[in-house]
Parts: sequence; C-alpha cells; structure tokens
Amino acid sequence: MKANYHTHTQRCMHAIGNDEEYVLSAIKAGFDELGFSDHSPWKYDTNFVSGMRMPLSQFDDYYESISHLKEKYADKISVKIGLECEYFEKYMPWLENFIQEKKLDYIIFGNHYYQSDEHGIYYGRAVRQERYMKAYVDDCIAGMKTGLYSYLAHPDLFMRCYDRWNDYLQSESYRLCKAAKELNVPLEYNLAGALYNECYGTKNGYPNIDFFKVAAEIGNDVIIGLDAHDNEDIEKEWYYEDAVRVLDDLGIHRIDTIRFLR
Repeated sequence: MKANYHTHTQRCMHAIGNDEEYVLSAIKAGFDELGFSDHSPWKYDTNFVSGMRMPLSQFDDYYESISHLKEKYADKISVKIGLECEYFEKYMPWLENFIQEKKLDYIIFGNHYYQSDEHGIYYGRAVRQERYMKAYVDDCIAGMKTGLYSYLAHPDLFMRCYDRWNDYLQSESYRLCKAAKELNVPLEYNLAGALYNECYGTKNGYPNIDFFKVAAEIGNDVIIGLDAHDNEDIEKEWYYEDAVRVLDDLGIHRIDTIRFLR
C-alpha cells in the first residue's frame, strides 16, 4: 500500500495549498491512504503564541474539513486525521486528554523543541552543543515510551547542525535507534529534507545516510514520510521512488502503514 501520514495544512503558517488540493494530489500520485498531521496546537500555561503551529482555535475547523474530505473521497482514497506533536513533559496530560476527546486517528512525534517552544530552543540548531544533543535523544526516548505516537518523524533532525558525521553522533544515534527498536516505534525517512537539500544545494540536514546505516544495523522499521507543506510535493513521485530505492539498498525493513489510536 502506498501511504503518507505526514501532511501539513495552511493553518501551521508555513504551508501552502488548501486541504482538498492535498487529497487530489494524493489521488493523482496513486496514494491509497493520506494522513493529515498538521503541527499540533498546545494549551500553554503562558500567553505564548507560536508562529509555526496551528492555533488551538483552529483545530475544530481542521477536524471538520478533513472529516468532510474523508467522506467525499472515500471511494478513491482513505483519509486519516492526525497531528504532529512534540513531547513536552509538562503538557503531556493535556495532550493525552485532547487526542482522546477529539478522537484523532493517530499522532506522530516531531521532536522540535527542548521543553517547549515557549523557550525558543529549537533542536535543529541547539544540538551543536552536546548537552542538547543528549537532551534531544533523551526526549525522543521519553516520548516513545508513552506509546502515544505512531512513529518518530525526522529522527535525524539534529543533522541540520552538522556538516559531517562524527563519533558522538554515531553513539547517540545508536542509543536512539536501539530504544526505537525496543519500544517498537518506527522511524521516518523524511522527504521534506531531501527536497530542501535539492532546492538549496545543501548537503547536510536530513535524511542522513549515516543515520539510516545505523537504523539498518539495529533493524529498525522505517516509514517514508513526505512531510508535505505544499500539495505539489505529493506529486513529486521521484522523491518517493528514490527513497524506496535507498532504503531497499540499505536492507532496511520498510513499512507502509502505521498503528492507529482507534
């Protein structure tokens, strides 16, 4: 089955294309299942307003829109409703209640910020300091232990900070991949990073081949995620086909579907 569970919407303020255009693009590209997982709203203790995620006030519109599309295109594609969520320890009780109350199909784990984005420490920059690299892996493991997330998105996010692989990254990647294997949490091969690198001529970032060599050695399950922020990204089939080739060449066990919450 050809599926993608990492799809954003305009509500996160850094994606384009309306909800229906994403579904139509997925049908055109031959996907059997499309999951929407826009950046999760959080109910903060402070008056902080994020500039990279859906406001809580827009969630009901999100749910109603995707539910409508699920019914409208049921004979052409399976549509699922999810969110991409961090692991913010202090807010996890709220998140657990929220996903149950709203009857989400699934959530994926995007580990973007240390503690929460209220503090502005983005792991994609901060992990150049070893203490934050350790914290990144610690948070990945703590989040995976909750059993809430269907998979870990862009697990090699930390490569945004590094031009080359090194022994420390190797050891921390082993720690992350071993935990994911033990906890039965798949890892994502993220195609938004591949698209970014080609558009801007960069070589660092993700998906990182050295990281996935570690995943291959550990025996992790890996799923391809488009991380689509533009409906046209879904139609760039050569990125998906190239990812399949890379993962197959590494001998990685590639999965196509995920565990749902209900």
